[in-house]
Amino acid sequence: MKASPADQQQLLRLQAVDTRLQQIAHRLGSLPQTAPIAELAQRDTAVRSRRAEALGTFEDARTELKRIESDVEVVEARIARDGDRLQHSSSTKDVAALESELVSLKKRLSDLEDQELVVMERVEEAEQAVSAIDAERAVIAEETATLETARDEASAGFVVERDGAERDRAVVAGELPPELLAYYEQRRTRGAGVGAALLRQRTCGGCTITLTGSDLEEVRRAAPDEVLLCPECDRILVRTEESGI
Repeated sequence: MKASPADQQQLLRLQAVDTRLQQIAHRLGSLPQTAPIAELAQRDTAVRSRRAEALGTFEDARTELKRIESDVEVVEARIARDGDRLQHSSSTKDVAALESELVSLKKRLSDLEDQELVVMERVEEAEQAVSAIDAERAVIAEETATLETARDEASAGFVVERDGAERDRAVVAGELPPELLAYYEQRRTRGAGVGAALLRQRTCGGCTITLTGSDLEEVRRAAPDEVLLCPECDRILVRTEESGI
């Protein structure tokens, strides 16, 4: 790749800004509130999972209760109907049949009412479990909000600095040829955040390896507009008057 010496040296300015941004990001990530906030987020995720299970149990119990209540209404309606028929029947056979059915229906109703009580207790217990989990989540949310407020106050200066650095980066990057900028970004991704390094006194600023022998001769023979890579760390090697070649 070809690029003017001025554009190559502009990469050092861009790298300096990127290094600043990395340092700011590290400081923001190292704030004392960061780890506790992350831990609370993990706790909340686990609690939300428990809530989903508890809510499922609650909904299942409510569904079962509604089914039983519906069955109770059906049986009560049949008891009322048969009771009315019994009062108006003059047939001994029909009376006997209705009385037998009423005994069965009342037994069925009693069983359903017993089931209803049991399921109502399950609904109440499940609802209390959901409420307890909601209260736990509320505590987590309150603790998180307190920590986030403290973090935001502590990070305010870093955020201002980061915003300024991002504006500086946009200006510097905008002055570079797109192909050279893309090449730098590629090198930076592979180079752990360092895409270009100054060659000072034959030493690469990226990996601190001093060029000797054929590597040094290759750099000396290269045209000023040739974009070189460090033979050791594969980062863009920027030559200036300080390079000592």
